[in-house]
Amino acid sequence: MANHKSAVKKSRQDEARRLRNRVHRSRMRTAVKRLRRAIEDEDAEGARGLLSGALSLVDRTAKAGVIHDNVAARTKARLTRAVAKIGAAD
Repeated sequence: MANHKSAVKKSRQDEARRLRNRVHRSRMRTAVKRLRRAIEDEDAEGARGLLSGALSLVDRTAKAGVIHDNVAARTKARLTRAVAKIGAAD
């Protein structure tokens, strides 16, 4: 347990940030999972519809500092490539 006043405040801030980050990360992961499920089912129309929302959430999560910018870029590239791949198969 923190003993100094500044350490107590830092502990409060860390807890608030942890909860906020968890919300961002959870929303992003859910959107990505939905998109990956559509890709696995080879639902090209559904995947295209979910893609923009998922990419937006990945960008917002990175902007909030929850994930690293390179992780966001890699995730977006992989998702976009996967959607393009099932779109080309039609």
